[in-house]
Amino acid sequence: MGALDGKVACVTGGTRGIGRAAAEAFVREGAKVVINGRSEEKGKQAIAEMDAGDDVHFIGGDVKTREGCEAIVNGTVDHFGQIDILFANAGGASNHAPVVDLTDEAMQDSLVWNFWHTFWTMQTALKHMIPQQSGRIITMSSVEGKMGKPGLSIYVTAKHAINGLTKSAAQEVGTMGITVNSVCPGAIETDIMKAEGPPAAAAMGLDYQGLLDVFAEESAIKRLNETRDVAEICVLLASDAGAGITGSMISVDGGTSPY
Repeated sequence: MGALDGKVACVTGGTRGIGRAAAEAFVREGAKVVINGRSEEKGKQAIAEMDAGDDVHFIGGDVKTREGCEAIVNGTVDHFGQIDILFANAGGASNHAPVVDLTDEAMQDSLVWNFWHTFWTMQTALKHMIPQQSGRIITMSSVEGKMGKPGLSIYVTAKHAINGLTKSAAQEVGTMGITVNSVCPGAIETDIMKAEGPPAAAAMGLDYQGLLDVFAEESAIKRLNETRDVAEICVLLASDAGAGITGSMISVDGGTSPY
């Protein structure tokens, strides 16, 4: 018996990185899972590598649009008949700069990719979860959702906004058998970190390795976390064992955040 037997999960940005690790953990615990991504090729590769047969399904789509987010969540229900778990994992930021030099476009893109995608998928999922009086929503925040860093304000701002949305939604659906929590990882060297880390480091006056070293040194464990660290917390939050946890910002950052 798995902790998620009979459940259906939807994971945005699920073809690689933290989303992929969470999707694999959900399947291991008995759930059927939809993974999402923009690339059909990466989706097919992920499905093949996961080797979970009909228990995993890929839905392509762009989370930077309301229509894309609605299609991903509603497509999960269309394919598997229900949605019990939403992990709004997709996100990122590019064109980092100090606030004085920031463009509107960089801030807007970060808010759409992180915050608006979370809002759109959460709202769509709740329209299914409220009638069934059960559900688990997990949002992807960050250690930057609890702290600030120079040069990374577009990401810090979006992740703080996600935490606020998470806390408010949890209050609204707390008596309906639905929990809403965010996970707040520290730095993890995923594909997107490798892609967006160097320009982010430059905005902080560092090279890429220097950025990784800063994140490691700030933690109590003096190393980066790994994707599986976050995935196991997602399993807890998605399970019956997590029923008493809601409106929480769960740090998985090796002791970096002060709270």
